[in-house]
Amino acid sequence: MSDKPRILIVEDDLDLSEMLTAYFRVQNYDVLTAAWGKEAIEMGSEGNFALAMLDIRLPDIDGYEICRQFRQNRKTQDMPIIFLTEKRDRVDKLQGLEMGVVDYITKPFDIQELRLRVRNAIERATRQSPANPVTDLPEGELIDEKLKDVLQGTPTWAALRISVQGVGEYRDRYGFVEADNLLRVLTMLIRNAAREHGGSEDFIGHLEAEDFLMITHIERAAAIREHLELRFKNSGEYFYPLKDRQKLTDEGTIKLTLRLITASDGSFADAASLKSRLLAAPDAPAAG
Repeated sequence: MSDKPRILIVEDDLDLSEMLTAYFRVQNYDVLTAAWGKEAIEMGSEGNFALAMLDIRLPDIDGYEICRQFRQNRKTQDMPIIFLTEKRDRVDKLQGLEMGVVDYITKPFDIQELRLRVRNAIERATRQSPANPVTDLPEGELIDEKLKDVLQGTPTWAALRISVQGVGEYRDRYGFVEADNLLRVLTMLIRNAAREHGGSEDFIGHLEAEDFLMITHIERAAAIREHLELRFKNSGEYFYPLKDRQKLTDEGTIKLTLRLITASDGSFADAASLKSRLLAAPDAPAAG
């Protein structure tokens, strides 16, 4: 398998597509192309791409829809996307940025500038980020290090996994911006719980994108958990527009589920085993 960065170029102008392909292959990229949106979506789900360049105007579906579908697929949800377009309207640009597009380049463009933007986007994506881009909470290696510290410290810790279920359906219905706002509000609820019932040394981060982690003292854990369940139960319907609140069903709402593990629940060989236990089935659901 090639160790060259693989990029996907989605462009129905064959002359431009061929020019970009030839240029980026000389720049030591592995380049695949698609002229149709549906073809691009299929290729994206099958290949491991470092970046995608999307034309907005395509014969079948537009670049915005391709971007939406890429963001809903685990293989492509974090892939950097650059829009190549003739559109210059501010609204069009904002629409792309709201969906997580990393750059927006209008035609005609300078090929050297495009090369640098592609390189920078790939480098930013491959660099380990210390914080979640939506909630600004620690994630990744920082979580592993924290769990390791917990196991090496005094046996008075409690680890609370706070999992949000139904975010995918919520995102499909209300869009990426509202789904991100939902996660930010939940972050605020968790921080408020820590402020009211926790201590200054408490830690909040992400186990996964929609799974939060709080490390606190074992004596404070129950109060924090009860606070979160109550606040979410009382405020859950406000995540939805007023017109939809009367039509909510238990099956169609977001839910908060929690799993609490303490030092008294047994010994853990390492941080990975504790993390695996936290990511097992949650304990208790609270409907939104």
